[in-house]
Amino acid sequence: MDSKKSVFIGFVGVVLGIGLPAVGQSADIIPVEVSKTQSQSVLGSTVVPYKEVTLTAQIPGIVKRVAGGVGSSFAAGNTLVQIDDSQLQAKRNAVAAQIGTAQSGVTNAQAQYNREQISPRSKDIGAMPGFGMPAIFDRLGTRQFAETFMGGYDEQTIRQADLENSRSAVLQAQGGLQQANAQLQELDSAISNATSTAPFEGMILSKQVEVGDTVQPGQPLLTYGYVKNKRLESDVPSGLVAGLKVGMVVEARINNSLNTTAKIAEIYPLADPTRHTVTVKFDLPVGIEATPGNYAEVHLPEGQSGTSIFIPKTALFKGGTLPSVLVVKDGKSELRMVRLGTDQSGEKLEVVSGLDANEHIINDPPVGVVSGWIPPAK
Repeated sequence: MDSKKSVFIGFVGVVLGIGLPAVGQSADIIPVEVSKTQSQSVLGSTVVPYKEVTLTAQIPGIVKRVAGGVGSSFAAGNTLVQIDDSQLQAKRNAVAAQIGTAQSGVTNAQAQYNREQISPRSKDIGAMPGFGMPAIFDRLGTRQFAETFMGGYDEQTIRQADLENSRSAVLQAQGGLQQANAQLQELDSAISNATSTAPFEGMILSKQVEVGDTVQPGQPLLTYGYVKNKRLESDVPSGLVAGLKVGMVVEARINNSLNTTAKIAEIYPLADPTRHTVTVKFDLPVGIEATPGNYAEVHLPEGQSGTSIFIPKTALFKGGTLPSVLVVKDGKSELRMVRLGTDQSGEKLEVVSGLDANEHIINDPPVGVVSGWIPPAK
């Protein structure tokens, strides 16, 4: 009767797969794989455009035009924001009229100066010292009499004074013209500042104004960036920066799904005094599918080396809810839960904890085996 029960239980065990290996399984005992690794830190970062600028208002006024919305692309030199400049244009027209008047004044003053050099007023026969005599007598006798006997009349001194007066009038007219030209240049600069243009090829990343808004100098208008190439920006603890250098290539992961590499492009020379971190920028490969603002992670070396344990994926115990392996000890196996790390090329798994470097495990254990099971000798 006992022998029949044993046969029946064995038959049920084979059918249900409890405590017995499945037919055709090639389980064997293997040592865990140990390799030297560089200790790394994983830091959060953000995808940013390769270049980014914030355009601000340079003059007060009302926004007359915004070229596009967020995501709109433009070539270098295209108009992005236009502020109403009608008042500036009116002032410019007034200054242009002043320039015409000033140019006419310069021409007249220069003509008077040339006349004084060629035909001095001091020798004009109509400009007598004043005795009411005919001009010919005044010319031949009265002036000489005044210079010799009466004094107070020096023809040379009067001529020099007339020349200086004419020269002064020319300089004043030229100064008025220069002042009007300077006002025109100032207005032209202000009119130019009413238009914000794209400094390079790129796209609008954010808008801070709409058509009809009143803006003041210094007020942000929009954020513009070059997004064909992208970067990662991360705040790195000061202790890790010493092991970094420009040009170093590190591993990166974008949105927890895209594995790639990133090259260190810039390390800020100063640390944040509050958080004690240094901003580091990493160049992403050209054409990488990432959107500015996405979350990313970078793997940075800590400068310390250690050892890591790896096992094949086939060594994981089948049917369990938590990752575990069968560890061989003293001729028997025991089920042990492990904590896994990175996936190595889809074939091996890193074991963070749960195994020691000198232990052996059962690879490819059959479904349904329990602790204590050992693969049969081959």
